[in-house]
Amino acid sequence: MEREHRIHYIIKEGIQDTFYIWREELKNVFRDSGVMIFFFLVPLAYPVLYALIYNNEVAREVKMVVVDQSDSFLSREFVRRVDATADVQVVGVYGNMEEAKQMVDSKQAYGILYFSPDFSKDMHAGRQATVSLYSDMSALLFYKAFLLSATEVSLDLGKEWSARNHPASTEQMQQITINPIPYESVTLYNTQNGFASFLVPAILILVIQQTLILGIGMLGGTARERNRFRSLVPVGRQYKGTFRIVGGKALTYIVLYGIVCLWVLIIVPRLFTLPQIGNPGTVLLFVLPYLLACIFFSMTLSGFMTSRESPILVFVFTSVILLFISGISWPKEAIPAFWKAAGYLFPSTFGIQGFVRINSAGATLSQVAHEYQVLWIQTGVYFITACMIYRFQIIRLKGILHKQYMHLKQLRKSSANH
Repeated sequence: MEREHRIHYIIKEGIQDTFYIWREELKNVFRDSGVMIFFFLVPLAYPVLYALIYNNEVAREVKMVVVDQSDSFLSREFVRRVDATADVQVVGVYGNMEEAKQMVDSKQAYGILYFSPDFSKDMHAGRQATVSLYSDMSALLFYKAFLLSATEVSLDLGKEWSARNHPASTEQMQQITINPIPYESVTLYNTQNGFASFLVPAILILVIQQTLILGIGMLGGTARERNRFRSLVPVGRQYKGTFRIVGGKALTYIVLYGIVCLWVLIIVPRLFTLPQIGNPGTVLLFVLPYLLACIFFSMTLSGFMTSRESPILVFVFTSVILLFISGISWPKEAIPAFWKAAGYLFPSTFGIQGFVRINSAGATLSQVAHEYQVLWIQTGVYFITACMIYRFQIIRLKGILHKQYMHLKQLRKSSANH
């Protein structure tokens, strides 16, 4: 009976201490303006800023100049059709490359379409003709607009020229001659090839992880700066249990970031009409281990933060790298093995892959089973490492306090003897 009463008392005390730590951590969050910025202002404003920047989705009417040394009907027809596309606007035709280069250097145009003097002659002689395209590579979307427009025009004009030079007996035979294998290109899940539709969902997921690292890391660095023992754990009766500390702090971040996730992953995509065809329940089930993994990962890193500024360095040097190794902006099959392995350390790698497939492509939980399982494994691993970090801090703090107590006791004893 006494043993059961003791167990009941320990459980009750543990729950009370956990909620005490939760309240104290909430107070620490709302007292710190820097943490408030990273926990609320950045997650609220950053996704909106990115969505606004890329809200046009595609580059339209990109300015191009033409160097037409052929000055023929065919070259002028080619230019007319390129200018008629939605992506390109021809702003000038020049007789030499130097004038065209000056336009590109002054940013009055971003590409050059060049026709050699023999362009029309080669076409009429049945030889392969060449059209050269030069692009300012400071913006890849400009290059994409030029390349797709010029390629489509060259294919269409080539078919018409072939049909003219090789007439067939019927129109049907003519179509078979110039287009023996008809094809149609269909872009799945991103019909207009929009930049925001493909990139912004990945950024939304990455923002959750990076702001947690910044906020929790800053809280850890502040605790060490203010604690005269340079410890993450403050002196207090409630901070004597590892699971109480980790659980109480984690509960704080779960409550706060539940609201943040609602804004970032649901409201922002709806405001900017980004793809959202995934089942809401599936999204919720997938985001849960991702959020937990990010929280415990951040708590683990906070053990190595010796100042408030330390997590900012982590944020600056990892954000772009993490976006690349996630496989969203660069094919994961083309990523070197070392960086693939490094990607397993970060929840964002699998969070981005899984969320984009669920949210933008309508995948089910079973279809992202690998990412889902890895996130739960990361949750368990980083929970253990966070507990190890705080357990070490508790033992270290107890050792320091014990030494001080023994030293004070020795001083009192020496004073009594004298």
